[in-house]
Amino acid sequence: MTALALSPAGPGTAEPTKAPGTGWLLRLHRPALYVWIGVVAVLAAGLLWLGGPLTDASAAAWRQYREACADYRDCHYDQDSIVRYKSVYMYTTGALTALPFVVAAWAGASLFGRELEHGTAQLAWTQGLSPVRWLATKLIVPTALVTAGTGLLVALHHLTWSAGDGRIDTAKSWYDNLTLHANGPTTVAFALTGLAGGALGGVLLRRTLPALTLALTCVAAARFLADRLMPHLWPAVTRVTGLADGYRGSGLGVDSGLVTSSGAHIADPGCGVTSASGCDAFYADLDATGFYTTYHPESHYWPLQLTTTALVLAVAAALAVTAFVLLRRSTATPTRVRAKAAA
Repeated sequence: MTALALSPAGPGTAEPTKAPGTGWLLRLHRPALYVWIGVVAVLAAGLLWLGGPLTDASAAAWRQYREACADYRDCHYDQDSIVRYKSVYMYTTGALTALPFVVAAWAGASLFGRELEHGTAQLAWTQGLSPVRWLATKLIVPTALVTAGTGLLVALHHLTWSAGDGRIDTAKSWYDNLTLHANGPTTVAFALTGLAGGALGGVLLRRTLPALTLALTCVAAARFLADRLMPHLWPAVTRVTGLADGYRGSGLGVDSGLVTSSGAHIADPGCGVTSASGCDAFYADLDATGFYTTYHPESHYWPLQLTTTALVLAVAAALAVTAFVLLRRSTATPTRVRAKAAA
């Protein structure tokens, strides 16, 4: 029997206890809090190590490579430092990319799904904590902790990447998919989407594994949506080059193809530049006069990040509002029944 079936205090019984504050939430999920602090601390330490000693050592190794290996005769350089930098960068970036999914799994399974499945939440509702306040507290406190922790790691990752940009030949470009999000607030928005998705999954499904699955799906869908829409959320730059020059322009790609004499953009059949055999005649038949590349340069980084973050946060807010609406509807009838019984 769940706590929803419990009747309110009747005559002669003690008055309901005062609604608990946020302390009960921190006590209830103390192990998760410690794990979160540990994860943030370990990743922060790794990023500081990466952005400091490892970046300096790798940059020095690349200078050795360029100086000593120019003539390919006496090529000695610190290859281990280059490999170590690449490995640690890959692991820390991958961990930061996975963090929103970890938040979603915890929110769906432990924070909401398990408590609603086992009746812990319903019991709290009979102790002076309304369902809406229960859900609000469950969202506000983790939101603050997740935002602070993920935001710190994102800031450190951006500083780490900036320390190696232009100094390390194999450093990831700013528009590399994992780097693009790990360097900016979109990762924080993904984590908050996982939290809101966990709340919705718990309230809607009231079972641990289904709520976990829904939360993970929300994060995956938000990331897919962000990847597809980000290039189109800010005006891009188009660069036109001659048929002998090929494509030019480095950044987050949006579109590319051929330009005709009338200025129309058509698909590129992939012949290549005009120096390739037969391409002159091929392009003449298409009335092509050059190539075009539509892309976002590095100067568009923050506009793209901020517009995409706003979009993902809107999705997270919609998930949270839906969870509140469903919870109020699912608890409204039992509340009215108890009120009539008390009268």
